[in-house]
Amino acid sequence: MTDHASDTIDFMRWKWAYFAFSLLILVPGVISLVAYKLQLAIDFTGGTLLEIHFQQALDNSHIRDVAKSLRLELSSIQPSGENTYLLRLKPITAEQNEELKKALGSNVEEKRFETVGPVVGKELTQKALAAVGIASIAIVVYIAWAFRHVPKPYSSWKFGISAVAALLHDVFVVLGVFSLLGHFYHVEIDALFVTAMLTVIGFSVHDTIVVFDRVRENLPKMADKSFTEVVNFSLTETLVRSLNTSMTVILTLTALLLFGGEPIRWFIVALLVGITSGTYSSIFNAAPLLVLWESHAKKH
Repeated sequence: MTDHASDTIDFMRWKWAYFAFSLLILVPGVISLVAYKLQLAIDFTGGTLLEIHFQQALDNSHIRDVAKSLRLELSSIQPSGENTYLLRLKPITAEQNEELKKALGSNVEEKRFETVGPVVGKELTQKALAAVGIASIAIVVYIAWAFRHVPKPYSSWKFGISAVAALLHDVFVVLGVFSLLGHFYHVEIDALFVTAMLTVIGFSVHDTIVVFDRVRENLPKMADKSFTEVVNFSLTETLVRSLNTSMTVILTLTALLLFGGEPIRWFIVALLVGITSGTYSSIFNAAPLLVLWESHAKKH
């Protein structure tokens, strides 16, 4: 162990720079969340889903122009098959639906017409927030239990709370990015976005636990070293593994983004942003935060 200590990268030397970089990424997104909030799709706000089939291919801009001429608020158009499109609109009546189909031409076949009420939307919002909250609490408790044998005077609860702090960093990075995308490019978030957020949470915690578990293993082996040195050595050991794991996922997601099609585009973007942020926060936020906390506790 001591033979390799000289090869250890001093990550903690630049811990304040890591935090500053995170703030640089977080602040614009948080300001956007406060000022502009998120553009919610009809899954959350309520609205109408209309799936229509045309006998021949049709340009999306034509559908938008027709909807605009009828003063209908069209949120998005997604291809759902050959010459078939899924339209998401603000709530419309059956009469307005008939007017829209008539204006689009005689070669239109309706496949689906349904309205999602605002009560369902509110329910989904509450469940999404509850899922993130419950997941965060469960992660703290689980890590505290899994790390219960960490040598004294170190606390397993600090490991758990530091992991969740990194997790929340990733959540706010993704939310901030999508708030900006929603304001400038009218990108809406739907139920798939919630799935992406929960996936990001799982990945972020997994990456952090890999680092923290190596710290736990090295603490008794490096009893003569300071906590900062143990963390630096553990990060050096796990760095290549963390980067390789993340890169394989990022390359796969990039391929899906390029060839996966419109329906899952923003779901993939959310995963890409979250997993990239999760890789960064596991190495450069969670571990330095744990070191700062333990250093503060030792002084007092």
